[in-house]
Amino acid sequence: MKLYDYWRSSSAWRVRIALRWKGVAYDRQAVNLIAPGPAGGEQHEAAYRTLNPLGQVPLLELDPAEAGGSPLRHIAQSMAILEFLEERIPTPPLLPADPVLRARARQLAEMVNAGIQPLQNLATTNYVKHQLDGDVTAWIRHFIGRGLTALEATAAPTAGAFLVGDAVSFADVYLVPQLYAARRFSVDLEGFPTLLRAESSCAPLAAFAAAHPDQQPDRHISREV
Repeated sequence: MKLYDYWRSSSAWRVRIALRWKGVAYDRQAVNLIAPGPAGGEQHEAAYRTLNPLGQVPLLELDPAEAGGSPLRHIAQSMAILEFLEERIPTPPLLPADPVLRARARQLAEMVNAGIQPLQNLATTNYVKHQLDGDVTAWIRHFIGRGLTALEATAAPTAGAFLVGDAVSFADVYLVPQLYAARRFSVDLEGFPTLLRAESSCAPLAAFAAAHPDQQPDRHISREV
């Protein structure tokens, strides 16, 4: 497999965690989201847009064996990739066995995936800054804070060491990169003890440690929003 990736993309980070968790060996192709030039980043170049018309990371390229004879070789969007990996490699799991708890893990992950992260990503914040002349930092802090408040309240009833009981799930895979982004933009996390406890439980796990942005070879590429 090959993962098209950017070191600080929270969406790609989720997939790095899942691949490591499942013990999947993969090649990594860095996509510089902030590369100078008329395209405004390598994700907008024609060659990459052919693979992923939306021009985002992550993108997982399957080898023929993994594709199972399908002509489809590329999967975009972190949730679709995680679902593929969970179905293809069910052990070790990233979803609980209980159907209700599986739904809860997906719900918590989607609260980040659909309710927080899209409002802080590069395409959105560039539009706010350059087209609307808005205060990007205030925008990001507002939507991250609002989303984490809801996530804390929703996760608390089912949380143990992790967000859904005492086993890692999709919810934790989505949580950890989101808290990194919150700190990056100086969001106050004092009111989120459930989220911080789950993050602390994830931190020493090898899959989470290896997937961290600081461990990626393209981590030197940086720019403030």
